[in-house]
Amino acid sequence: MDGIGDVAVGVKRGSDELSMYNSPNTGMSSISDGTSNGSDSKKLRVEEAPPSRVIHIRKLPNEASETEVIALGLPFGKVTNILTLKGKNQAFLEMGTEEAAITMVNYYNTVTPHVRNVPVFIQYSNHKELKTDAGNQRTQAVLQAVSAVQSPGSDVQEILAAASSPVLRIIIDNMFYPVTLDVLQQIFSKFGTVMKIITFTKNNQFQALLQFSDPVNAQQAKLALDGQNIYNSCCTLRIDFSKLVNLNVKYNNDKSRDYTRPELPAGDGQPSIDPSVAAAFSKDSNSLLGALNPLSAAAAAAAAAGRVALAGQAGSSGVLLVSNLNEEMVTPQSLFTLFGVYGDVQRVKILYNKKDSALIQMSDSNQAQLAMSHLNGQKMYGKIIRVTLSKHQTVALPRDGLDDQGLTKDYANSPLHRFKKPGSKNFQNIFPPSATLHLSNIPQDVTEEDLRLLFSNAGGTVKAFKFFQDRKMALIQMSTVEEAIQALIDLHNYNMGGNQHLRVSFSKSTI
Repeated sequence: MDGIGDVAVGVKRGSDELSMYNSPNTGMSSISDGTSNGSDSKKLRVEEAPPSRVIHIRKLPNEASETEVIALGLPFGKVTNILTLKGKNQAFLEMGTEEAAITMVNYYNTVTPHVRNVPVFIQYSNHKELKTDAGNQRTQAVLQAVSAVQSPGSDVQEILAAASSPVLRIIIDNMFYPVTLDVLQQIFSKFGTVMKIITFTKNNQFQALLQFSDPVNAQQAKLALDGQNIYNSCCTLRIDFSKLVNLNVKYNNDKSRDYTRPELPAGDGQPSIDPSVAAAFSKDSNSLLGALNPLSAAAAAAAAAGRVALAGQAGSSGVLLVSNLNEEMVTPQSLFTLFGVYGDVQRVKILYNKKDSALIQMSDSNQAQLAMSHLNGQKMYGKIIRVTLSKHQTVALPRDGLDDQGLTKDYANSPLHRFKKPGSKNFQNIFPPSATLHLSNIPQDVTEEDLRLLFSNAGGTVKAFKFFQDRKMALIQMSTVEEAIQALIDLHNYNMGGNQHLRVSFSKSTI
């Protein structure tokens, strides 16, 4: 094997190892080498140093990063310090224990380590520990974060780049259940003190900025949580470091919170957090860490989002009560279509004595939570609808022979259910109501003009339109969310001819 005999070859110690602490601090500590260069052709025989938890690495390629040096040690245990000899193709790595260092050197004696496809040489250093500048917090933050997740091959490149920021940017993908500020605080506080959170919607995606008291906590949270699901197989966390190092929070409400300043006003008509919801919530939202039935967490989250009290039955009913409906316009079919975006509607009953209210039975309580969190407060036929969980467990059909004027409909066997196939792609395309609609199943001969006309006739103004490449799908943007809701109710499953029915759903994209 190339170069194994060179492992015992050192470099002149006096100049490189003793002058290392005098160099200026350049982010990662660096040391100057007075005479010898690790890639120098001049080889000097010196006695091999006895085992030490400090490893001396030589012949690193010029472009090698600290990440790659740390990665050499990670499989063997905790890395506690690193020192690079900038421009000298050398580095020192301090392992947490001498045993880890011995394992590492023994392994690399049999398998030549490579960095960027270049063989590098590894041996014990004469130093028993690395005394780097204690003020170099960036190095320490990186090492603590990296060592907290001792998995070989962890991608620590971003960590090194952003080690000084305590602020994380969080995006939630596949948000089938509502995720609130309180859910995030519960999950992320496992890694340190959460000081501030700001939540917002951008490109129809729920996002948040979250500030820890210490950059190390941000590192550890990102390493542990990035790519994890908050609830079973949905609500995936995508986490990056923010370029911001401090968040400016003006209001404490359900969109933003500064935990260090409880006296801040709720502001802008936002309800401040209801203590009873917060209390029910804090007992009940830990499912990312596996301790809890995710549906009860979803119930708590939906309750917080929908500003409803957490009743004893909150997690078990699949029936919704919808009120403030436009009784002149609403039909069971229109409710079936709109609520069917968030689950498979089984039955709809418009109340005989109170026609501005209806009961809607979804196929399970998760779908009821989802529909409630997305549709409560939206406008339907000009009125802001209220959606809450009903105390009813099912919606009763009228007794045989009794005509209830068509106010109750059973949709259990409807062919229009979006979610009847397990694992359907539709589960990944559930988004809040938005002005932009996603159209699919468009016949080949239908033009942009046809679709613009169709959607204008539904009573709205088409602001923009874009076909996808295959022309079977398109995005169409109405002037308001209310218009888009109306168009979806009127045109989902519209027969475009040749028995091809248009499919309409809310989009997370804009045109």
